[in-house]
Amino acid sequence: MAQSASITRTVAARYAQAVFDIARAEGALDDLSREVDVLAEAIEGSEDLRGVLTSPVLSREEQSGAVSAVADAMKLGPLLKNTVALMGENRRLFALPQLLTALRGLMAEARGEVTAQVVSAQALSAAQAERLTRSLSEKSGKTVKLDTTVDEGLIGGMIVQLGSQMIDTSVRSKLTSLKNTMKEVG
Repeated sequence: MAQSASITRTVAARYAQAVFDIARAEGALDDLSREVDVLAEAIEGSEDLRGVLTSPVLSREEQSGAVSAVADAMKLGPLLKNTVALMGENRRLFALPQLLTALRGLMAEARGEVTAQVVSAQALSAAQAERLTRSLSEKSGKTVKLDTTVDEGLIGGMIVQLGSQMIDTSVRSKLTSLKNTMKEVG
């Protein structure tokens, strides 16, 4: 399974880099960004569309036709539409969600943005999110966007991952550390 995921990421990264390079050369990164968001939202919101992308039963033509119809309905630009069609012809539609993720990453990097993964015990207020964003931006020197999730199992505090750095201020982590320290003493 891990090898399959690695192959999918590799395929997606190749397509994403090519699409990104062409869009940047044409000055169309903003348009591509909007189209990627729209297509990603459609895939996330439609179990049927996800089924078409991964179905081994559908023929190459059926998959390509279905995805081309979706691209037409969404009024995708020629670059993304042709890429999706090419992926269909090459039986690579299974990698489309990863392609969109890779494109988002390339575009964010080009804009000097980075996404911080934040897991907190309770939802962050707007003021807390703003303070955290400002603090992380000052620390990294880049524009930071937050991807927040709630895990009540943390009891309190939060876990922040920004690139390769991880900051864990959760109560659960502190209790685990205290438990390990007490085991060493006794």
